[in-house]
Amino acid sequence: MPQLSIIVPVCNEEDSLRELHREISEVVEANGYDAEMIFVDDGSTDQSWQRMSDLAVDDSRVQCIRFRKNFGKAAALRAGAEHSGGELVVTMDADLQDDPAEIPKLISALGEENDLVSGWKQVRNDPLDKTLPSKIFNWLIGWLTGVKLHDHNCGFKIYRREIFDEVKLYGEMHRFVPVLAASRGFNVTEMAVNHRARKHGVSKYGWARLPKGFLDLLTVSFLTGFSQRPQHLLGGFGLLAFTAGFLGMFWMAIYWVLRMAFYPEWAPLHQRPIVLYSLGALLLGAQVLCIGFLAELITSRNQVQNEPYSIAKHIGGNREDRSESERNG
Repeated sequence: MPQLSIIVPVCNEEDSLRELHREISEVVEANGYDAEMIFVDDGSTDQSWQRMSDLAVDDSRVQCIRFRKNFGKAAALRAGAEHSGGELVVTMDADLQDDPAEIPKLISALGEENDLVSGWKQVRNDPLDKTLPSKIFNWLIGWLTGVKLHDHNCGFKIYRREIFDEVKLYGEMHRFVPVLAASRGFNVTEMAVNHRARKHGVSKYGWARLPKGFLDLLTVSFLTGFSQRPQHLLGGFGLLAFTAGFLGMFWMAIYWVLRMAFYPEWAPLHQRPIVLYSLGALLLGAQVLCIGFLAELITSRNQVQNEPYSIAKHIGGNREDRSESERNG
């Protein structure tokens, strides 16, 4: 099996594929890597698939995967990883902005201690309408998740195989792989990489993706913080709302007694807004608590099939169902 798998998602990048393949080949051959290149066509409408197919005919190290339609970058990375065999996995974009000459540096930065090295486009050759949303988004990720990288969205990364075995990508979760990996206990770091100006095509990122990215960020923040204990979040909010509503209604009961016995001039209950607020808080708190119980029920069932832990090493024992990586660990 190859030691290095290079996965390249492709979407309408026909003009850059041959040059990218040439650059990757030069790096692989110069360093003597046992490598494979996996190009994943994510619903391209140009001649990208034909160019990829030609590369596969000319180079036995090339695999090509074609989606029936555009499923997104996360799906392309997942498909590439599932069809790869390398112990180390490099992901990079097909637009020639990622420099393959940085691959040896990424491998060196991975070393023995790190499990994922994320590229950091320290000097970016992109317009402001692309760089500013990226800076805002990176700050939000670091603030909400605690995983502080300068460039979470950089597609140029290197991973150990175990990360893709445990972190299953879907939707647009590709930009959150460092966060998801860190939540499983993997060591994540970053390295400044050379970023080149785009030669062909147009960028697919900008302000329009910021709202979607923020919603995905909230999902990831919840999954990494409360995926095994959802009631701690939902129940906490529900209990707070229920308690506030109960105290409000309790005070209204005292108010009613005092009004009937001593202060008839006080406004009747139906004219006090606090009654509606308290009743609403009671109902909201009860509903959120029930949702929390349902989430706990779903979580407990899923844990039967999905291990809620990540094993780094296993020494001793003779279990036959242990994975190859654990036996060699």
